[in-house]
Amino acid sequence: MGHSVAVFGAYGHTGRFVVTELSERGFDALPVGRDAGRLASLGLPFRVASVDDPASLDAALTGVDAVINCAGPFASTAAGVIEAALRARIPYVDVAAEIEANLDTFTHFTEPARAAGVAVVPAMAFFGGLGDLLATTAMGDWTSADEAHVAYGLSSWHPTAGTVAAGVVSRERRAGRRVRYTGGRLEYHPGGELPRMDWDFPAPLGRRTVLGEFSMADVVTIPRHLVIPEVRTYMTVDATTDLAAGAAPVAVDGLGRSAQTFTVDVIVRRGDARRRVVASGRDIYAVSAPLAVEAVRRILDGQTKASGVASAGEMFDAPDFLRALSPAIRVEPVSD
Repeated sequence: MGHSVAVFGAYGHTGRFVVTELSERGFDALPVGRDAGRLASLGLPFRVASVDDPASLDAALTGVDAVINCAGPFASTAAGVIEAALRARIPYVDVAAEIEANLDTFTHFTEPARAAGVAVVPAMAFFGGLGDLLATTAMGDWTSADEAHVAYGLSSWHPTAGTVAAGVVSRERRAGRRVRYTGGRLEYHPGGELPRMDWDFPAPLGRRTVLGEFSMADVVTIPRHLVIPEVRTYMTVDATTDLAAGAAPVAVDGLGRSAQTFTVDVIVRRGDARRRVVASGRDIYAVSAPLAVEAVRRILDGQTKASGVASAGEMFDAPDFLRALSPAIRVEPVSD
């Protein structure tokens, strides 16, 4: 028998990928959530629990070795599940892309998690986790840099229901403002049209129009542990058009993956020197599963560099972690 890992929100779009990944890698996946009928559809033993019922969460996490939270909006679920994980003294990983929810995790749980001796890794997913691992790898032996740029080249972006709901929550919390990381801090500023520019992705993607200041969770995870006062993220305009349209992803293979492909182009600059690392793969939701599951495996095996709450690049050996993601995610340095 392998380690038992609870998956909160297991019947959601990303949750199903995580359950499958755990099972394929020899873990005992334990689906957890509010809806018994949807949990039963996964064909595994399950436990019913809700974030507004702490006792149910305690019961659900009894006897498990770790928990992965896939239930967004994470502004509503992360705190309750982290608190339950701390009570159970088990590692917590989530796939939150919500900037404010990730900030809340660092703000409210850094000390409690360290005191409990429990590893907590938020944003261990395509947004937040992958960019942080890539930026950390690109830094190499640099102890600081002037800027980090993370450009997302998505062939399309058909959002899940969870992505749409999380976007609503984030917009409400920001009261129409936008957020960026500049001058060594997060800055909220009045909304408006985002700047457009061309970004030269490596072949085969090539030059694409992107939106600047399209801030993703990387503006929380990267500066959490890397001394970089300017962290900027960009998104291809075609993807943002799809996102606004709101059509859900469509599975095109037996694994449930969509046809979407991605390129994540990360550049760090220090003075006149630049370092660049690029990742590519398919389906941003599907690849969040190997990211989250590899994180749990490393925590349970003691392959960590930090304690308490930490982002991906802070908690793990970033280059080694990225190598372990192959072939789901291909990573290569690029010479400028």
